[in-house]
Amino acid sequence: LLKLDAVSDAWRVVHSEGDGISGLVVDRYGDLLVVEFFSAGAFRHREWIFSALESQFPGCRFWWFADEHVQKQESFDLHQREAPKPVVITEHGIQFRAAPGSAHKTGFFADQRDNREWLSRQVEGKTVLDLCCNTGGFAVYAAARGASEVVGVDIDEDVIAIAKANLKLNAQAAATKTRFIHADIFPWLRDAAARGEAYDVVILDPAKMTRDREQVIPALKKYLDMNKLALGVCKPGALFATFSCTGLVSEEEFLDMLRRAAFYANRTVQVIKVAGAGADHPWLAHVQESRYLKAVFCRVLD
Repeated sequence: LLKLDAVSDAWRVVHSEGDGISGLVVDRYGDLLVVEFFSAGAFRHREWIFSALESQFPGCRFWWFADEHVQKQESFDLHQREAPKPVVITEHGIQFRAAPGSAHKTGFFADQRDNREWLSRQVEGKTVLDLCCNTGGFAVYAAARGASEVVGVDIDEDVIAIAKANLKLNAQAAATKTRFIHADIFPWLRDAAARGEAYDVVILDPAKMTRDREQVIPALKKYLDMNKLALGVCKPGALFATFSCTGLVSEEEFLDMLRRAAFYANRTVQVIKVAGAGADHPWLAHVQESRYLKAVFCRVLD
């Protein structure tokens, strides 16, 4: 239906409730299928699941895992296994090294594929700042698509190393002036604003803030603080892309946070596009738990 193989060899095969199998997520990276269990029911039927997947992907390799808090909550044990070797995948002609089992779970976030592609078509000749850049998805795309300068910032030193390696995989991207910086974005943004730095395109894609409903308000406060600071380094007329993958934060709440962040930053923000995860991350109309990613693309008018 989605013809995903035409654009990538990395995509989501099973998206939990969105595909009618609660507690199971399967991601494909070339010939490697990464299986995440987060329910005892899905784990109990793992042999059936592997058999069904192998029938659809003959000769595939498997790596599977479950977070510790899930195992305790669901009362099952999945002993830690040695992580597989990193896999090089291609997405819209751009290569990335996916490293399942590292600090960032599956090794590469395919849910942003369409957002990376759309945004990269707006960056030619522009300066780009990728905040919470992780393994460099948006940054590498921007460098490959003709940005004049790219800066990526992340607090995780390991993912910065992977981002640098991903840049080198792409000759056109490696030719662009690109820096990856290991830093906490909060002090880094304050210092950048104090230095008078400003960018044509700013991307803010932080990690999930909370899984606890009691912590939604603190999570929204963190989103407010980081969005306000990010708006402070946007040039007038800049494109600002801000994201939330916290499923407990609704689209309405996220957009209201953005309104308040713009007010406190004294910037006028024009929303031009609201999106989410790629179509390989579907959600059922009557079971919206699988809808988690909010993507908001804006112009900062002044």
